[in-house]
Amino acid sequence: MASATVDSMPEALRQSRYHTKRCFSGFIGMGKRLMKTQNILDEVEKCIEDKLERTKVLDSSLGQILSSTQEAAVVPPNVAFAVRKNPGCWEYVKVNADDLAVEAITATQFLKFKEMINDDNWANDQNALEVDFGAFEFSSPTLTLPSSIGNGVKLVSKFITTKFSSGNLESAKPLLDYLLALNHRGENLMINETLNTVSKLQTALIVAEVFVSGLPKDTLHHKFEHKLKEWGFEKGWGDNAERVRETMRMVSEILQAPDPTQMESLFTRLPLIFNVVIFSVHGYFGQSDVLGLPDTGGQVVYILDQVKALEEELLVRIKQQGLSVKPQILVVTRSIPDAQGTKCNQEMEPILNTTHSHILRVPFRTDKGILPQWVSRFDIYPYLERFTQDATAKILEVMECKPDLILGNYTDGNIVASLMASKLGVTLGTIAHALEKTKYGDSDFNWKELEPKYHFSCQFTADMIAMNAADFIITSTYQEIAGSKSRVGQYESHAAFTMPGLARVVAGINVFDPKFNLAAPGAEQVVYFPFTEKNKRFTQFHPSIEELLYSKEDNDEHMGFLADRKKPIIFSMARLDTVKNITGLTEWYGKSKRLRNLVNLVVVAGFFDPSKSKDREEIAEINKMHSLIDKYQLQGHIRWIAAQNDRHRNGELYRCIADTKGAFVQPALYEAFGLTVIEAMNCGLPTFATIQGGPAEIIVDGVSGFHIDPKDGDQSGKKIADFFDKCKLDAGYWDRISQDGLKRIYECYTWKIYANKVLNMGSIYGFWRQLNKEKKQAKQRYIDMLYNLQFKKLVRNLNPTQLSLNRMRLDASEKPLISVIPLSNMMIFVGEKCSNPNDESLEPELSFPTVSDDASRPCRWWFCLCLSSFIVLYLLIRKFYGLFA
Repeated sequence: MASATVDSMPEALRQSRYHTKRCFSGFIGMGKRLMKTQNILDEVEKCIEDKLERTKVLDSSLGQILSSTQEAAVVPPNVAFAVRKNPGCWEYVKVNADDLAVEAITATQFLKFKEMINDDNWANDQNALEVDFGAFEFSSPTLTLPSSIGNGVKLVSKFITTKFSSGNLESAKPLLDYLLALNHRGENLMINETLNTVSKLQTALIVAEVFVSGLPKDTLHHKFEHKLKEWGFEKGWGDNAERVRETMRMVSEILQAPDPTQMESLFTRLPLIFNVVIFSVHGYFGQSDVLGLPDTGGQVVYILDQVKALEEELLVRIKQQGLSVKPQILVVTRSIPDAQGTKCNQEMEPILNTTHSHILRVPFRTDKGILPQWVSRFDIYPYLERFTQDATAKILEVMECKPDLILGNYTDGNIVASLMASKLGVTLGTIAHALEKTKYGDSDFNWKELEPKYHFSCQFTADMIAMNAADFIITSTYQEIAGSKSRVGQYESHAAFTMPGLARVVAGINVFDPKFNLAAPGAEQVVYFPFTEKNKRFTQFHPSIEELLYSKEDNDEHMGFLADRKKPIIFSMARLDTVKNITGLTEWYGKSKRLRNLVNLVVVAGFFDPSKSKDREEIAEINKMHSLIDKYQLQGHIRWIAAQNDRHRNGELYRCIADTKGAFVQPALYEAFGLTVIEAMNCGLPTFATIQGGPAEIIVDGVSGFHIDPKDGDQSGKKIADFFDKCKLDAGYWDRISQDGLKRIYECYTWKIYANKVLNMGSIYGFWRQLNKEKKQAKQRYIDMLYNLQFKKLVRNLNPTQLSLNRMRLDASEKPLISVIPLSNMMIFVGEKCSNPNDESLEPELSFPTVSDDASRPCRWWFCLCLSSFIVLYLLIRKFYGLFA
């Protein structure tokens, strides 16, 4: 196979043959192993002791290849390299360490090399399951430019245009058929059977356009609709003469000489979407009192804001189409009878600040009835198929029709959405939010070790099914799809991977697939708005914010004090974990006397009492914060505030920081998107944010904010200090950065922009799936086979009893909390491992599905007997010591 790396590598190896031989001897010296980029570079450093020689090798073409290697599978005498020189572009090469012979290999061969490291039998099994979705990529032109990634709507518009550009009028017949099929509750839209050929449509459009052009622009549609109907035109072209004429001109020009931009614009106008279903299954989905409960965090806020924006955009479009249709949006989630004081046991709940949107809750059912308690997102899979069936029936009952668009969220919501969309033949969009595969290093390769806790066999299979079933995929950033030069993207990590003993995925997803689209969320602008809009400010919070920032007394909500309140404030708000790097920011501040003299530091993060946290990582970060405050003597310079959940007060807190002419700092080691960055910029607060992840795309460095490298704290601290020094010299500099940040938000990061993009996707991909109907059906049969023969088998292995027992196993290094639960007819104490409830990426709290299987009874009674014996023994010892006290 052709490979640029293979072509260049022999010469690269020859350039420094002596050092190369030493390095490759080092690679294979420890036997079979998997090496990452840093392992490879460390080995080079160890083998080439001379710094000048080492630099020469690393700067050579060989060094560039080694630096571009994401991983290398070492199976002596061979080393197989997975080389990624650009996002989405992979090459696989095998080098023999003895003679330095180079050979290009396929992704399949590379994965087999990996498998040989810990499972020779699987690697050599001729009947091992291989999953190859690459066989279905013939439906669109092959794309290879990294710049094309995420531009799905524009690319699909071009592909559709190409199909209509043959010069043959009948090539546009698919569009005619699509328009003829449009209806709402049995009422035709756009055209009727009178216009059943392309030529008839083209002629009628010319006549109708001449007629409409003669009317005053603001003439309402109903005043001339009877005339249009005589020519075969139905409602949907527009609400007045001007809009009807524009839409007709658009269709005429597409039939005559199609253009991608016009094609995209046309689908924004067509009456295609009225009823939307959004799935978000796990956790406690509600509008109040749910944030902080297990598996319940930012996704809930995202979806509620999304729904409001979608409804507003639907109402605008429906009015412009000249229709009187009422849209419907249903957010479908799980009903939890044991609702923990929330409304999560209420079947239907209107969504606040909307007119036509509701939360619909459907319970998890088993053969024994409705499941009453919360279930971890990692343990949810046995309930999803039946939930899909029940939810589909309920949705059809409530809507009284099929939805026009289905959107899934996270793994569980996406697999449910894909099952329903397949059953009903509806356009499907999916949103991952955070793919678990990239959160845990080598979680695919080491899946067996992680399976009892996380059930990644089910999750990764479900993710792969949903990705491939989706008509389009919504992502917040380019990096979410294809990463950066040095970091593999979340979706890209599913391109080729292996789970030894389970499946070898040689082509899971192609990041160049035109189904990928960027649609970044915004911040709710009734909450997060510029500090200069004084008449809108939430002044009722000012007394509590004054106390929060400046009170000299420590309490449960804040500690530390600001000795000089005249100084501007640099502010950060995040979870207190390693990745969010709040302790890193504190250390940058502590080490920089210059920065301390210029500004105060305020952080909102976690707890400051480690005994209040149940998460080991957070406890470590709490202790580190205290040690940094002591080490750098930050008393009088830092205010540490406990985590805040009131969005409205948080919005006003950003604005109060802006009043001090301060700045927001987001120092994360990696941030998938960066919603706090959007919130801060919305409030007019100049922002410094990590270059690792989504914020690098949000901010234009030096214009609308500033990039900082979390791995270079000294330089980051200097960059922040330079900004405040410049503000002292140039009185208008702070305002210019603030205004340019707002300009960037209004151009790219609002919910209105998001809703417009998502509805455009739903419209154009609905037609695209129709154009590729047969190929789509062929792929769906492959997906159905994978679902029925692999996924369902994996789910059957997740016995609810076993799930319960697995979740009850304690990590010996953690102190258990004591809770009381019923088991059989006894009340017994069970140690329960808890985690940070605000972090969906962490291991969730435990769930206890009802244990009633006959097979489990011996284990249960043995457990009860042992525990009873322990209690009796404890009482005897206590009594014995009591006698001699």
